[in-house]
Amino acid sequence: MTPALPAEPEPVTGTAPRAAGRTLFTQGWRDAAFLHWAAEPERVAPLLPPGTRPDVLDGCTYVGLIPFRMRRIGLLGAPGLPWLGSFLETNVRLYSVDDRGRRGVVFRSLEAERLPTVLVARWVARLPYTWARMRLERDDDRLVYTTRRRWPGPRGAGGRVELRVGPRLADPGPLASFLTGRWGLHQSAWGRTRYWPNEHPAWPLHEAEVLSWDEDLTAAAGLPVSGPPDSVLWSPGVDVRFGPRIPG
Repeated sequence: MTPALPAEPEPVTGTAPRAAGRTLFTQGWRDAAFLHWAAEPERVAPLLPPGTRPDVLDGCTYVGLIPFRMRRIGLLGAPGLPWLGSFLETNVRLYSVDDRGRRGVVFRSLEAERLPTVLVARWVARLPYTWARMRLERDDDRLVYTTRRRWPGPRGAGGRVELRVGPRLADPGPLASFLTGRWGLHQSAWGRTRYWPNEHPAWPLHEAEVLSWDEDLTAAAGLPVSGPPDSVLWSPGVDVRFGPRIPG
């Protein structure tokens, strides 16, 4: 019998390689699935902010599709918001490094099911959030993530990912560490590239198998992929603290 999946993050060791500074806001990331496809660095380089380049491992960079549950966003150390700050999310992301050696992610799109949160994130944080209808179903070791975009377009973009989660990985290995060991994001806003650091424990990672997969979010983000993912992982989650954005 497959053991029940953990409902909350499992104990781990290891934290961010650099402190995030004073706390701007906190989040919990739960039930995170990591689907990744290898890509040629020259293909994704034009999509990255100025001053950054594709981060590579063994000559490849990666396109990531990551559905998960956001839990209780809290501002300036205040308790997390139970409804407005808790929702399903799916992001399409790339992997970047800048001239100062800071490794991060670059979001091409972020689906979320709370319209007020989407509006604030788009207009204040300048992140490419979109409003979507989303659902997560869970049955023992099987999880199904579905999403369908509402606004802005392309309306109806989305998909369905069904996973079976396996045992925890005692040693995730270099690829899993490369894909999940990211403690910041690069973002182009107001004509400047900034680095936004965060701090959290290393992800507790599990093996995972894609049972079915049908999506067009990567294509909508300018990154069409084909065939099954090259890497599939799952995590019960981590708690995260963000610091202020740093000019590039």
